[in-house]
Amino acid sequence: MTISEHAGVRYLHLGTIWIQGAMRIKKPQQVELDYIQRMLASLLWLPTEALQGGQAVQLGLGAGALTRFTAGSLNTPTTVVEINPDVVQANTLFFALPPSAEVVLGDAADWLAQAEPGSVRLLHVDLYDHEAAAPVLDDVDFYAACRATLEAGGLMSVNLFGRDASFERSIARIAQAFGADQVWSLRPTREGNTVVVAGRGVVVPEREALTLRAAAIEDRWGALGLPARKWLRMVRPYVETTADPGATLPRIGRNSIPGGEAP
Repeated sequence: MTISEHAGVRYLHLGTIWIQGAMRIKKPQQVELDYIQRMLASLLWLPTEALQGGQAVQLGLGAGALTRFTAGSLNTPTTVVEINPDVVQANTLFFALPPSAEVVLGDAADWLAQAEPGSVRLLHVDLYDHEAAAPVLDDVDFYAACRATLEAGGLMSVNLFGRDASFERSIARIAQAFGADQVWSLRPTREGNTVVVAGRGVVVPEREALTLRAAAIEDRWGALGLPARKWLRMVRPYVETTADPGATLPRIGRNSIPGGEAP
């Protein structure tokens, strides 16, 4: 494991050049990496009055940006599950791990097997080994277990970046576990990270309501790096691969979204 610093940002590496996470040293609450910002786009699916409260869980600690946000800025009870004790130690020493966060040292699948059903409002999944080649856990049973932990209206965000990973295969597994009308994806980052959001019984509101939600998120946390209005332009609902590959995908909040209401 190595730690590097450049232009005021501290980076975590697990023995390779691949960045496992980052923190702006003088502003640790700022969400520095683009894909981590997009993992928080799940906040758009929550009513504004439900943004704080509930339970947040993070599978895979990285450099703790999501944990710092949910436990700190969001002020939500947060549990993080990490299998590598060196990552936990690095976060404690160098990445401002919030003392209020519950840290579970262990395997994410094992934690899910004993988790209380329907107890989690926000679930963040970012499980990669040191090579960052593919998600460590990426089958239908795993995603079904993730869904089982969510409360009604709860949301999961997954980072599907990987040089050898098949995005279409992974998102199809998520759709199988959650239902095709409960899965959305954001535009890939320049680095190739593609974030998928999946919900449990989420009803997509009208476009106007989504715009108001985005404005409320930016008012509270825009200065920390949450460009919620941009997220609205990035989000697309899941479309099965049998669909016409040349078809134009509808945007979130449009009346063509499965499970959504007409704007």
